[in-house]
Parts: sequence; C-alpha cells; structure tokens
Amino acid sequence: MFYRIRRRHEQEFREVQRQAQEAWLRMADRVPPVVQIQAEQQPAEPTPVVDDFLPPELRVPSHDQLDGRMMPWPWPLVLDGEVVACAECGAYRDWLILSTNDQVWLRCRAGHQQHETRLDTAWFNRHSGPGDAIHATFEDCLRHLGH
Repeated sequence: MFYRIRRRHEQEFREVQRQAQEAWLRMADRVPPVVQIQAEQQPAEPTPVVDDFLPPELRVPSHDQLDGRMMPWPWPLVLDGEVVACAECGAYRDWLILSTNDQVWLRCRAGHQQHETRLDTAWFNRHSGPGDAIHATFEDCLRHLGH
C-alpha cells in the first residue's frame, strides 16, 4: 500500500517538473514586461539639481559648533544604586546636567558644580530631549532654565 502511495507521489512530482520545464522553455525567448516598462519610463532629459538645504536662519548648529548642552533633571539621580548628592550642600534633586567636551557635569540649585565620571555623553544624549533654545552665554541658558 505504501509503495503505491509513494509511486503515485513520484509520478505527480515528475508531472509537475515536466510542466515547469515546458513553461520555462516557452518563456525563454520572451523579455520580462518589467524591463520593458523601465526602459520606457526613463526621462528624456535629466532633472535639474536644486539646493535642498534650509536657509541659514533656519539651520540648527551641529554639536561641534556648540560649547555644550544642558538639561534640567528635577528628580533624584541614582547611579550604581546610590543617590547622587552635591558634595558641598548635600542637595540630591533639581539638577542641571551639563554636557561639554565629552564630560558630564552636575550643577545643583545653589550653583555648585561637580564632574560626574559615571555619566558620559552617550547617557546624556539618551536622556535629553531636543533642544528648545540656543543661547549665546552660559548665564543666558541658566536664566532660561530658571537657575
């Protein structure tokens, strides 16, 4: 019984192979329609090159044109399982986090700054949002952020 089933499957498989071979031979001398369409759709003349850059007043400076970036961090900052506190006044929340020259600095509300070696620019970039303003001086930025 299994021999008959196997033989029937082999015959069906050979028939499908034969039909596929015949179809292949019939199509061998034809060019696919996709190639014909692409040849017809090529433009007669090249399109003009247009300057697609923004005007200078709308361009945002790149990171290498800025002296640094900063963001507010109103929550406690927990690194390696411990809450970071200001070395001078003991404040542990309401930080300004500054990123400049591949270093991250923390500034408390009282104005004390400390270098945080456990944070890097990649951490800052992951946690900061898009910049909402560009300031000429550090003091202008502090005023903008309410410090």
